[in-house]
Amino acid sequence: MSTDAERNPEWPGVTHVPADELARRQGVEPVSSLDQLARPDLFESDEEFDSFLADLYASRREGIA
Repeated sequence: MSTDAERNPEWPGVTHVPADELARRQGVEPVSSLDQLARPDLFESDEEFDSFLADLYASRREGIA
């Protein structure tokens, strides 16, 4: 795998940089525990969470006949 940016022939002027190289450049580290992803205060209430889920499920069913 290349760590250098490469030209993408399908998109002239656009440089492809592999994901691992972008992570290295940005100092991103792998997740070592699911606790790092937890956001217990993401929703202010159960009603807000329920509304989010209802909207999510509706958007997933949108266009399905």
